[in-house]
Amino acid sequence: MMTLIAIFFPSLSFLLRGKLLTALLCLILQITLIGWIPAAIWAVVSLQNARADRRTGKMIRAMKAK
Repeated sequence: MMTLIAIFFPSLSFLLRGKLLTALLCLILQITLIGWIPAAIWAVVSLQNARADRRTGKMIRAMKAK
């Protein structure tokens, strides 16, 4: 679901994750038709990186627990 939001509404994707300044910058980029594609790619990559960071954090906590 968040991936679709990141593709169609890149600035909203950042806004929903609490990144206000990044959302504003992304909105400025996506205002132009040419900037929409880089904004969407940036939002999807950022979302995937956040998910990977969460997974890595969980693995580190699990390894420390043992």
